[in-house]
Amino acid sequence: MRRAGRSTSLREDIFDPALYRDAMSQYAGHVQIVTTALGEARRGVTITAACSVSDNPASVLVCVNGSNPNNEIFFSSGIFALNSLHADQQSLADAFAGRGALDSESRFALAEWQVMATGAPVLAGAAVAFDCRVTDIKRMSTHAVLFGQVEAIHFGPRKPSLIYLDRGYRAL
Repeated sequence: MRRAGRSTSLREDIFDPALYRDAMSQYAGHVQIVTTALGEARRGVTITAACSVSDNPASVLVCVNGSNPNNEIFFSSGIFALNSLHADQQSLADAFAGRGALDSESRFALAEWQVMATGAPVLAGAAVAFDCRVTDIKRMSTHAVLFGQVEAIHFGPRKPSLIYLDRGYRAL
């Protein structure tokens, strides 16, 4: 249990992953669904680990679980879309996070999707979506960082955003 005012030093030989996860739960993140497609197969996962890399050329990065074999499509497709969610899209975030045990196509059936420049699924109702071509992949422990050059941008309606903080959803 975390206590206010407590400081902890992390050393490799005594590192506790639960302590790290507790600390990261205090790091607010915009809830997003990263999607890709390869042939007829589509994949999407809910993430908060994404950010801008540069505006020239426009590029973003996303982190996905590299140890999940279902995410292999992200590494072989060469494309992805980063779809930022509105506060009223929490049920969609839950579905793509694996809550409810829906298969991939059932998850995609919950919303309207379109394709832009790359062919990656872009959420029509996203706050904003970045359609990207993968430029690099870096593997780090259990995860992989995908760098993408933005090929197209979709702007949705202006509404409160869905944020994840302290292990729960928030609207901002």
